[in-house]
Amino acid sequence: MPRVLVVLIVIAIIVYALVDASQSRADRVRLMPRWLWMVAIVLLPGVGALGWFALGRPRSGGTAGGQRRTIAPDDDPDFLRRL
Repeated sequence: MPRVLVVLIVIAIIVYALVDASQSRADRVRLMPRWLWMVAIVLLPGVGALGWFALGRPRSGGTAGGQRRTIAPDDDPDFLRRL
């Protein structure tokens, strides 16, 4: 039973990594092209998926393309200074 559970967990991680890689924007993927990450996930079970999460997945923090984030008036120092 423990072996079956380990195999199911590895399969779930591989499927999740493939779906995540296929839905990510190709220009935001790090280190290798997206198609090569998908090949690595399939051919290197477990290791390819962990590599995707650690090295290839686009970073979610920050703003994309230098876009400014909208700031609420009470958090904007310029607005508070003008009061």
